[in-house]
Amino acid sequence: MAVLTSFCCSLALLPSVLAGNGPAIVFDFGFGHDLFVADKLAVFMALVSSLVGAVIVLYSFDYISHYQNQDEYYFMVVLFLGSMMGLVFAANLIVLYVFWELTAIASWRLIGFFRAPIHVLRADKAFLMTFFGALLMFIGFIALRFQGGSFDMAALKQAFQNKAIPDYIVLLILAGLFAKSATLPLQTWLPDAGVAPSPVTALLHAAVLVKIGVYVYARLLVVTLPLAEVWHVVVPVVAALSAIVAAGAALIETDLKRIIAYSTISQIGFIFLGFAIGGQMAAAGALLYILMHGLAKGGLFLCAGIVEQNTHTKDITKMGGLIAGMPVTAVAFLVCAFSVMGIPPLGGFFSKYAVIAGAVSSGHLWITLAFLATAVLTIIYLMRVFIMVFMGTVSEGLRRAGMEKVAEGSPLMVFSVALLAFLSLISGLIIAPSFGFANSAAQQMLGLIK
Repeated sequence: MAVLTSFCCSLALLPSVLAGNGPAIVFDFGFGHDLFVADKLAVFMALVSSLVGAVIVLYSFDYISHYQNQDEYYFMVVLFLGSMMGLVFAANLIVLYVFWELTAIASWRLIGFFRAPIHVLRADKAFLMTFFGALLMFIGFIALRFQGGSFDMAALKQAFQNKAIPDYIVLLILAGLFAKSATLPLQTWLPDAGVAPSPVTALLHAAVLVKIGVYVYARLLVVTLPLAEVWHVVVPVVAALSAIVAAGAALIETDLKRIIAYSTISQIGFIFLGFAIGGQMAAAGALLYILMHGLAKGGLFLCAGIVEQNTHTKDITKMGGLIAGMPVTAVAFLVCAFSVMGIPPLGGFFSKYAVIAGAVSSGHLWITLAFLATAVLTIIYLMRVFIMVFMGTVSEGLRRAGMEKVAEGSPLMVFSVALLAFLSLISGLIIAPSFGFANSAAQQMLGLIK
């Protein structure tokens, strides 16, 4: 109910931010500086996170029902999503950092939900890597305070209006953003987090955690602070390397959830590209990518959860022929995979096209070619997964385990994955509203409108 309420509240803000000039609602709590602010970028992110989060929580009701520590699970999920809401509306660097770290604490407990030693070890790895990055980012925030005289983002924007942010501060901030968004070379914790329950991995990849990095990049390094021209080359190059390396890893991996995790790392590169190169088309595409990737990747992880619970394995070489027993899950997986691949008329096609078109128009031809190669690899590894998991005949391993006829998951779990697949499809067929909102938010981000 709390997650659904956050979605409804974000939806209630939509008419105001679309109709108003500049931020529609400002909360200052009497401290002299704004602590929270609602603008188009914030409301867009809040809507995406709360929508996908609500579907994941719905799926969790049946998925988690036979495990212990359920009260802690739901508390941490609500803390996780609530912290995301606080972060996207934050107008102050200290407020942003507090909610940033709350997501780290919640994700640490959720990744280690099953409490086995290997699960706890990987939860600790995720926490330590992202905390180290966050510490460097916080040092960057302190340096910004001394350079710009405030932690308030509106005041910082005024202070740096006619001068570029120092390069060492950019490096410190990027360390935190790359760690949280699992971008090369700080990406290794995300595939390891696949030991968590599937709803948790869906939250990490689709709705909240890795999207925080790209959101704060947009908020700080696009909206608030001017970057030197060199960073409009460096960040796309890092994003391209991260995208293509992760896609290559997904191509040879056999663990289902790790493949989807590598896919997330790869797709995050497209979002960084859209925000980093500048230009309205690319920025709008990056925002649209956050929505379409959230819907589709959430669906893929939830489908993987159904497969894992019913086959008791994550090894795709030990599967096969599952479409006979779980046709709805198979079709939902394929639809979501098509969206991630960028196959028309799925929503992912339009977001990928906008980012690539923006990159071409900005003159980043070599980087664009790297991302086109990544897009081809995405098609190959996701089709490899679908064929090995759902097509063909049932593997000998499943036969020996007495699982010749694997059935669908619970009705609620199947409904959840079908809903995300449907949203991925309908968002492409009716692209105008979501692209219009993303485009308007991009214009406000770039200062083209107030």
